[in-house]
Amino acid sequence: MKIPAASGGNDRNARIERLRVSRSKDSEDKTKRALDAVDALLRSGRRITVAQVAREASVSTWFVYNQPQVHQAVQDGITAQRTPGRRNAHTPEPPQVSPAGLRTDLALAREEIKDLKKERDRLRNRVRLSLGAELEGVNQHELIERVQQIEQRNTALQQALSEARDQIAALEGQLRETEDDLTAARAGLRRAMRAVPSP
Repeated sequence: MKIPAASGGNDRNARIERLRVSRSKDSEDKTKRALDAVDALLRSGRRITVAQVAREASVSTWFVYNQPQVHQAVQDGITAQRTPGRRNAHTPEPPQVSPAGLRTDLALAREEIKDLKKERDRLRNRVRLSLGAELEGVNQHELIERVQQIEQRNTALQQALSEARDQIAALEGQLRETEDDLTAARAGLRRAMRAVPSP
């Protein structure tokens, strides 16, 4: 008499398939929210940054960097805001940059770096705690796929950290230039006031 095959493997495959479908749906929802956030920021004239898009769409900054379609939309939005000819007709001209505004941008960039480091450390900790337990019963193909996903996440985080550091360096340079211009303007104003004859 032939013994029927155990259904454990089929149950496991079904669970994996349901998980994949759920993750795919979740990723699609997050992508739509992020793209809508970029569009809303662009139309309103508010500054587009990775951190701002992540906040508006309720997604992680890692998702914005690691989802090619979203990351490209953010880059395109930043380029559109920096290019006068491509600004939306309803988008107001950016205000004059002040030292206080640059300091605020610098503080926001530093906060974004802190968030990225925390997220990177959290992902590393999750991998360290769960990878050993997940290895049991995982075939070689699935293991390779998971390692590739981890490497992609790490690369995205490193890229995000590098871009944030570049942004800080640029903001610090702008802040120094603005403060120098402000100092020169004040000196010129003092000279002009001294040159005015007393009544």
